[in-house]
Amino acid sequence: MNGLLEEVAAKAAIETVADTCSLDNYLTQPDHTMDARIADARARLGTDVVLLGHHYQRDEVIRFADYTGDSYKLSKVASETSAKYMLFCGVHFMAETADVLGKPGQQVILPDLNAGCSMADMAEIGQVEDCWDSLERQGLTDAVSGGLIPLTYMNSAAAIKGFCGRSGCLVCTSSNARAAFEWAFARAEKILFLPDQHLGRNTAFRMGIPLSEMVVWDPYQINGGLSLDRLKAAKVILWKGHCSVHQRFLPEHVDRVRAEHPEMQVIVHPECRWEVCQKADAIGSTERIIEVIEKAPAGSSFAVGTEIHLVSRLTKRFAPLGKRVMTLDDAGCLCTTMYRISPQHLAWALENLVEGRVVNRIKVEDDVKQWARVALDRMLEIRI
Repeated sequence: MNGLLEEVAAKAAIETVADTCSLDNYLTQPDHTMDARIADARARLGTDVVLLGHHYQRDEVIRFADYTGDSYKLSKVASETSAKYMLFCGVHFMAETADVLGKPGQQVILPDLNAGCSMADMAEIGQVEDCWDSLERQGLTDAVSGGLIPLTYMNSAAAIKGFCGRSGCLVCTSSNARAAFEWAFARAEKILFLPDQHLGRNTAFRMGIPLSEMVVWDPYQINGGLSLDRLKAAKVILWKGHCSVHQRFLPEHVDRVRAEHPEMQVIVHPECRWEVCQKADAIGSTERIIEVIEKAPAGSSFAVGTEIHLVSRLTKRFAPLGKRVMTLDDAGCLCTTMYRISPQHLAWALENLVEGRVVNRIKVEDDVKQWARVALDRMLEIRI
């Protein structure tokens, strides 16, 4: 009888531990109650875990990060550490890239699996393969006719990166997009650019390619909604995708800043609309935006067209240095999917690791990982 009681007690203890580590129990707690728990779990795990925080992550989470930056920088830095676990406070495609670049044995954790990227989700691998098959049937990929090469932005699923790797092309970031375009044009007459039409359009235009030689492929229309003549005349085929944050910025936002704050410099991310980028004083990636403001003299002022969490941090950081930073749009634009990762999710993932459980692991299939790595390695070969 005692043995039965001990078995029941042991089972109850196991169920209690499992229930304690249930995410639902964390999500009912206020943000500030997680701080001490996160710090304690970090201390227990030591160098076994590296915590990565993307620029667009909320302040309550990013302040715990070992490294902050854009997606590629974070993945590369993490892969160079000896950490067993890369805990990525970002979105799904970023965690995939970290797994592609990671060492054997390193595991990547995304605190909330619902933290996706609307832009990356706009180019699904089946749609891209159908698009490529259609272009192939029309003779547009044939080297004899000049050829076509697929090029993808870092903000894409691992499967899309793998597709580009298998197809002889590479991945680009917003910083090296022009160099990647030049690399691709040296090998083919046309580019299929995935998944952000705005980055593709802004990059090509700044290279001297007119808008008339760019078309947008809509995956929900027959043949992308394009005639063969239009496809033949195009040098760049842009996938119909966009960043939900950066597309919110409009030309009238720039006009308003010009009217109300004529002393301000307008700097925007290249994921913004072409019309917005044309009106801006400067265009740059998140890292470039930070660099420009860092190097500016005291008394400088900037209206920045990018995600509001980053802009707010820049405002606080540079105010003591006599620099004014404000958002281009007073309404503010946050990345809602990135915002899903909360202190509760972070504490839950860390405390499960303390207990020896890996939750929400992101693992890319070996074949996809191989070709995605090829595409990423090719990117490292180009000169910016």
